[in-house]
Amino acid sequence: MSEMTKTIDLLIIGAGPAGLAAAISAKREGVMDLAVLEREDEQGGILNQCIHNGFGLHRFKEELTGPEYALRDIKEARDLNIPVLCGTTVLSVTRDKKVTAVSRERGIEVFQAKAIILAMGCRERPRGALAIPGSRPSGIFSAGTAQKLVNMAGFMPGRRVVILGSGDIGLIMARRMTLQGAKVLACVELMPYSSGLNRNIVQCLQDYDIPLLLSHTVVDIEGRDRLSAVTVAQVDDNRRPIPGTEQRFECDTLLLSVGLIPENELSLQAGVRLSPLTQGPAVNNLFETNVRGIFACGNELHVHDLVDYVSRESMQAGKAAADYLHGEKAPFLRSQVKDGQGVRGTVPQRLDIPYENITEGVELMFRPDKVYQNHFVTLRTEDEVLLSQKRMILTPGEMAEAKLTPAMLDKVRGKTLTVDITKEKQT
Repeated sequence: MSEMTKTIDLLIIGAGPAGLAAAISAKREGVMDLAVLEREDEQGGILNQCIHNGFGLHRFKEELTGPEYALRDIKEARDLNIPVLCGTTVLSVTRDKKVTAVSRERGIEVFQAKAIILAMGCRERPRGALAIPGSRPSGIFSAGTAQKLVNMAGFMPGRRVVILGSGDIGLIMARRMTLQGAKVLACVELMPYSSGLNRNIVQCLQDYDIPLLLSHTVVDIEGRDRLSAVTVAQVDDNRRPIPGTEQRFECDTLLLSVGLIPENELSLQAGVRLSPLTQGPAVNNLFETNVRGIFACGNELHVHDLVDYVSRESMQAGKAAADYLHGEKAPFLRSQVKDGQGVRGTVPQRLDIPYENITEGVELMFRPDKVYQNHFVTLRTEDEVLLSQKRMILTPGEMAEAKLTPAMLDKVRGKTLTVDITKEKQT
């Protein structure tokens, strides 16, 4: 090993809510030799630009803004003397857990870690992935970029706004732009349902009389130097524009809120297998990937609705990494987790279940493929129904959960567990 290489027990990539929570948990579990690498100049990740409230209700039992939520973890990490190296970009991660990073202050550094936690978060899908016809003027922003410009740089992207996509960032920016004096003409959604939380539809659109056009999309963009108008049309069941339904909106700004993608380039470099549905790593119930000693959590793993869930999951990943470093892993039988009818992207994708002494359950998280009312979430093996629980509403915009108790896990060993959404209760 080169003298330039620094050995370390645990390296965490990302100092957003996932990375900080994982680091705090690992340190509490006795991992003393650890560090967090963060490419931005400040800790906190995306929360720094989320100045609206609504964070922390589950975890802290009070309503916080994004920066307030982040500050609690930043302070705790500082109190625990966890090194957080900001302004440090990770260039590569190998399967044998060698990490190369670069910073202005320290130049190129190479770390040889015993364990790694991937917590890089996610990015927004750009216009280039949408194939919208029309010209390429200025005035087209992703919703997150517009949020950063308004909330952190004090810059208004425009005054007459159309939003494509009804993800939570887009909904929140509809309200934010309105409060800053802009006119939001419409929020346009390709699907027949919103992809955001219902509370954001009410608080950010309905409270400000902003129309939500479901089953619509942008079919043309006009403008030479600056955006001057967009044309919106209704789509059919195959998501193709319906001739004769076009509406033209004169505007100077188009915000895109068309989906988030886990940051997975480093994961792929390390040989981590990705889920084609979540587009993040495939993990077991300990948040360990197929590469021994490499863990993943937060929006790098799958896109969450609430940061409270990111923190909860990442705390578990930090503990699992600590147990791995301490050599605490009981012999187990592996079970596969399968998406059944109505279900997309269940996490974890596999279960490593001890032969004996199961003391903790496992939370399964997934998204329904469409809106369901008064349906049942059903967990079953090849030969037995373990749970069939009624839910009043299931929607793709909100993560659904199902709890596997220790008794259920005892029956799953070595079998395939299927998660279904069913109209009738299964027995």
